[in-house]
This record gives sequence, structure tokens and C-alpha cells, in this order.
Amino acid sequence: MASGRNADVVDTGSEVPLFPGAPLLGSLQDLKSDSLGTYLRAQQQCGDVVRVSAGPPGMRAELYCVFSPEGAQQVLASEAANFRKDNSFYQEVRDSIGNGLLTSQDEDYLRQRRLVQPLFTRRRVDGYAGAVAAETASVIAAWEEALDGVVDVSAEMTHLALRAVTRILFGTDVEATADVVARCFPVITEYVLRRGYSPASIPRHWPTPGNRRAGAAIDELYEVCDRIVAQRRQAGASGPAAGGTGEDLLTLLAAARSADDGEFDADELRDQVLVFLLAGHETTATSLCFALHLLARHPEQQDRVREEITTVLGDRPPQADDLDRLPYLSRVVKEAMRLYPAAPVIGRRAVAATRIGGRTIPAGADVIVAPWVTHRHPEHWPDPDRFDPDRFTPEAEAGRPRYAWFPFGGGPRACIGQHFSMLESVIALAMILRTCSFEALDAEVPVSAGITLRTAGPVRCRVRRLDR
Repeated sequence: MASGRNADVVDTGSEVPLFPGAPLLGSLQDLKSDSLGTYLRAQQQCGDVVRVSAGPPGMRAELYCVFSPEGAQQVLASEAANFRKDNSFYQEVRDSIGNGLLTSQDEDYLRQRRLVQPLFTRRRVDGYAGAVAAETASVIAAWEEALDGVVDVSAEMTHLALRAVTRILFGTDVEATADVVARCFPVITEYVLRRGYSPASIPRHWPTPGNRRAGAAIDELYEVCDRIVAQRRQAGASGPAAGGTGEDLLTLLAAARSADDGEFDADELRDQVLVFLLAGHETTATSLCFALHLLARHPEQQDRVREEITTVLGDRPPQADDLDRLPYLSRVVKEAMRLYPAAPVIGRRAVAATRIGGRTIPAGADVIVAPWVTHRHPEHWPDPDRFDPDRFTPEAEAGRPRYAWFPFGGGPRACIGQHFSMLESVIALAMILRTCSFEALDAEVPVSAGITLRTAGPVRCRVRRLDR
């Protein structure tokens, strides 16, 4: 078990073991080619608290990796104040998509969270079920036109999740906004990753091709968000902008205010919108994609899910309160999130020296916790690579440490949209699996760790319309 923080820790034989790498570059090439596999090997060879060194001498970076559930809880929850989003990666995200809930800290974060929290109550989020169902129906209808019956479920679920979150955020301008986001976010994400993990980055204002390409994508994304924000603020007390319902999330954000926290100005609204666009579609798209891929590889579990859906729903559309009536489907989603967590690695920087798992993390260290590794920890997950939704029965969950499974992070920075992600996933999958069957054409799916988990290629499934 982890002991408490002590700013005056003296190392007495508790040095963190170093994962062996190449003499010149350490683990740099391993991290570039397969960071998630490298972290898994580090845990298997060196234990639950490991140093990973990368880069040439004089520019070498060290990561302190914490892989146990107890260590993750210490970093994210019980000692969260000692582990801040002060590393270079978060600064690059901040410089690209603003200072919203994902990147803000201290009083900025607390104020934003207080203003946003009332918009993410279960009752409020449940009201978005109809938008998710409408977008899912559109995707299913489009599949009927596929000539060979083969679809890339990664691309399709990204399209679905992006359109759903765009409709929920804006209520209107879905087509134009979704197209801009789909075009610009991959450019920005690649730019952030390249700069965030580079030992040295050139200034953003230098007119290099990479800077100019990313700058153009950021400008285009900001312009569409600023335009819609201005429309909402101009509408003000007169009601929603043309085409809106008044219940879209942006209208509610623009109206959010309190005596202590004031309200969001235009730049702050844009920053929140950008975070919700990014986190609200990429994370859920990952869960949907891999839930379908895993069920396509396991026909018995797919049949079991479909039987539950048919029994509970019949032919009626799914509703928000069906989330509790579809326990096996919910377990499928959780197991997909275990094997393919949308945030596979979470970074922090230690303020003060800290003891974790009997090891000393020095002040100023870059620290990561890794759901990708902890979700496969053999002490808590027997046969960890096996797909088994029944790992998430209430009895099984009660027998594991709280942070053996943490796809939404944890502690005071836990994802504010986790109920929305589960709701969207269950509603979309219920509609899709009631209508279609899936056969996997790709046994293995290469992935990489970006801002979120990404597939490194298509995830092909043969889709057949079921006879009704």
C-alpha cells in the first residue's frame, strides 16, 4: 500500500528501478514505435513504480510510471494536489485548444467546474438521449447502402460520436461544424503530440510548414466556434439562435452564472466548447468502435447482448432509463473500456517528493499513470487480454480496488462527461446491435496513444442487416 506524501523524503534504498533501454537513446525509439507496449513491458519487468528514460545524453527525459491501482489513486485522488498538469504536453494542449476544463488548474478550474457541473447532472444528460438515437439511426440507414457490407467501424463510430456531440453542443450547424472538426482536430492532435513529447521544440510563430498547417487548423476551428458563440450571446434573453432549441449545451453554457463565479466570457465559452468537442467525441468513439470490434470477434457474447436488447426494448426506441435495464450491454461497454481505455496514459508533474509503493518520486518529476497497464494488471485481472464482460458484475466489481479500472480518470479531475459517455454508448449500441450483426475481418487492431487512444488503421467488420 502507498504511504502518505512527505516533502522531506530522504531516499534510503527506495530508488525507482530503471527500465533498461538503449545506451545512447534510452527507451526513446521504443516509446515512439509502441509506447503502450513499452509501458506494459516496464511493469512486467520492473514492477509497479518504474523509471523510463528517453532521449540523448544532455536532453534525456525521465518518466516515473505508476501502475498499481493504489498508486493511481494516490496520484489522481488522495494526493491530487501534489500532482499537477504542469508538464509540457498539457501546455501544448493549452496553447492549441485553450484553457478549458481539460487543461485549467487551481481557481480557474474550480470556477469552471462549478459553472459547468449543473449542466452534467444525470437528469440533464438523460435529455440528450434523443439526439444520440437520431444520429445513430442515420448511421444505420447509411450502412444499408454499403455495396459489399463491409464498414470501417472506427471511422463510422467517430462520425457518429462527432455528429452527436455537435448536435448536443450547438443544436444547429451540425454539418458544417462536424466537417470542420473532423478536418482540423487530427492536424492539431498530431502537432500537439509532436511538440509535447519532443525534447526541444521550435517556437510556434516560426513560419515552418508544420507551424503554418497547425496554425491554419487552429484558426479555422476557433472561427467556427467563435461564430456560433457570438450567435448565442447575441440571442441572449431573446431566446436561442435561429435553428437552436434553447436546450443545446452551448446555450446553457452561455446562460450559466452564479453570484460567486460570474459567467463565462466569449473566449472561455470557446475554450469549453473545444474541450467538449474533442473529449466528447474521441473518447466515446473509441468505446463504441472497440465494443463492436470485440463483439464481432465473439459471436456468443454478441448474441447474448442482442437477446437482452430484444427482450428489454422490443421494437421501441431506447431511452435514457434503459441504461439500468441493459446490464449485460453496460458490462460489454465497461470491458471494452478496460481493454481499450480512451485515455490510455495520464500525465502529471510532482510538486513535492512523494512515496508511492515504497519508492520515492522526486519533486519536479514527470509522472504517468496508465489505465492501459493497470487495466491489465494480472493481480486484479486474471487472463487480462481475454474479453469477458462478466468481470463487471456487481460482485466482481466489489472485489477489486477502486482504481483497478479508471477509464474516466479519477479524483477531483475525473471526467465530467462520464455518464454521457455511458449513455451514448449504450443507446447507440442497443440500436445498432438490434438491427445489424457484425463479423470481424481484422483479428488484431493496432493502436497508438495520442491525446486519446487511436486506431492505427481501419477496423473492418462485415455488417449484415438482421431480418425483422
